[in-house]
Amino acid sequence: MAGVSSKEIKTRIRSMESTKQITKAMEMVAASKLRKAQTQVQNSRPYFEILYSTISSIVESNRDFSSPYLTRRPGNKAAFIVIAGDRGLAGGYNSNILKLAYSQMEGKEATVIPIGKKAVDFFHARKLPIMTESFAEAEDMSVGECFTLAKQLCKAYRAGKFDEIHIAYTNFVSVLYQSPATMQMLPLLRHSTGNDSAPSSDILYEPDSIEVFDAIAPEYLGGIIYGALCESRASEQAARRTAMDSATQNAEEMIDDLNLKYNQARQAAITQEITEIVAGA
Repeated sequence: MAGVSSKEIKTRIRSMESTKQITKAMEMVAASKLRKAQTQVQNSRPYFEILYSTISSIVESNRDFSSPYLTRRPGNKAAFIVIAGDRGLAGGYNSNILKLAYSQMEGKEATVIPIGKKAVDFFHARKLPIMTESFAEAEDMSVGECFTLAKQLCKAYRAGKFDEIHIAYTNFVSVLYQSPATMQMLPLLRHSTGNDSAPSSDILYEPDSIEVFDAIAPEYLGGIIYGALCESRASEQAARRTAMDSATQNAEEMIDDLNLKYNQARQAAITQEITEIVAGA
């Protein structure tokens, strides 16, 4: 900052202090929302786990029945639910999941169901077909809307509009680490046990296991969507908190550096003034 006056440095210091106040406030807001999001993640996981175990039990103990949700199709039409944030300033949260989802769409006739404003803008810019923009507000999306979307997708899948349905979201591992991931929702995958004649389950399903399976499959998908949404919300707030904490620390370092330069400039001005007075005398 050679040649910069002390007044200009002082103005820059005030500007950085204002920036620091904003980033600190955003960090505190993100930390508050993160606590709520973590609670939602913890509450949603048991529901998903029970549904998953029920479906797995039916599939593994009834190898002789077929369902459209289990049938692999030769087509290439895929639907991708992509969950991103409504705002930026969250580090690499949005860019990481959007790039991963976009890379998974290569070679497929992809249709996108974006959740979050950033996802809507991203796929609009790339001119990909969008099924609906009704869920553009990720923060306001409710559990009821997740199950409504799941039923719409199941109906479209059974009608043959899609051959595969995937979801892209960010898995909340910890406050400091969030992992973008994709998951195939339909067709459901059977886990190979090496024994196709698996023993039948002792559980009795009324009216029968096939109807129970077809009835709870949309509920299962709704649970996946809601669970992924909760994971992504928590990941977004954790990423934003980390980014704003880093920005606040950077602002403090810049303020310290500017204060040092301000003191040096002021001392240089005083020395210059004393030199001029002595020379005049």
